[in-house]
Amino acid sequence: MDQSTGWQFYWYQHTQKHQKNTTDTNSYTVNIDSVSDGDSGKYTCRGTTRDGQNSEISDAVTLTVSNETEAVLSVSPQKWLTEGDSVTLICEVYGSSTGWTFSWYRDDNDCKYKVLSDSSRGAGGNYTLSSAAVNHTGVYKCRGERGERAYYTEYSNTQTLWVTGVSPSVSLIISPNRTQHFTSESLSLSCEDQSNSTGWTVRRYTDSGYLQDCSSSIYWGSQTGSTCRISYTYTSGVYWCHSESGEISNPVNITVHHGDVILESPVHPVAEGDSLTLRCLYRYKNPSVLTADFYKDGSLLQKQTTGEMIIPTVSKSHEGFYSCKHTERGESPKSWISIRGETELNN
Repeated sequence: MDQSTGWQFYWYQHTQKHQKNTTDTNSYTVNIDSVSDGDSGKYTCRGTTRDGQNSEISDAVTLTVSNETEAVLSVSPQKWLTEGDSVTLICEVYGSSTGWTFSWYRDDNDCKYKVLSDSSRGAGGNYTLSSAAVNHTGVYKCRGERGERAYYTEYSNTQTLWVTGVSPSVSLIISPNRTQHFTSESLSLSCEDQSNSTGWTVRRYTDSGYLQDCSSSIYWGSQTGSTCRISYTYTSGVYWCHSESGEISNPVNITVHHGDVILESPVHPVAEGDSLTLRCLYRYKNPSVLTADFYKDGSLLQKQTTGEMIIPTVSKSHEGFYSCKHTERGESPKSWISIRGETELNN
């Protein structure tokens, strides 16, 4: 009984199936030590005095308990970065916004997620890399935590950051030399080394979320020396070279398209001031060049060219996602074109 007021309080839980008296208490507050599904429902209370007078029943308050609180991870402004760019990973808890701290995890290309040592930087739901480096390339996820008993959310969805370095020691050479390919084409990927490192392996992270070495499956490739040969392309993903000592090349996003039209665009970043040539290719006739419209970030750049668009002098503003479209044959996927600035070239 509350000695200051003379009231004793009763609490009621109203579920879909029944109403029950949850407790009586000498205080006007009630605590649930460890919530569970059974605690979901509407709660009301009423007070009683020593002489038996009852208050009105209070308004109902709804408590919802979820077994699997969902954490959702997103990236701003984008996943494809040039060394030195800023990027923020954003972790949000679905249906709940307060009281959470977050832990952050990264797969460093060895198929094992490790908690980041500076994970506390994500206490507000954001984890920011103010100057991205090549070694920040990897697959990230997060998890929320709150309460004295450390209630955790499920692990979030994954997001992958790909950071293009200024002067990598190795380059991934692709033949045919383009980022988009038709299904069932043959493809060669070679690691061209500038530092005499050994044990280079071609790896990929597929769109379906699998990390694989070239020779890990006979169904997608075979590696001889530093060259991976794919007889029949069928899976899109990000490809890179990985050495025994942990060095990596710049990643290349390879898109395998089931349709009849693809975009021919540079595999590696284009230097600011250079020219940029794009072509729209048709699957048949090895492949032929199509008259087409060209788009950047979804907006029309050039209409019905001879199948080729040339930007004589590129600048950083030309960086973005490009595609082409033929009125009858169809539309290509989008490919990211990175522009390397003069300051980056001189570093």
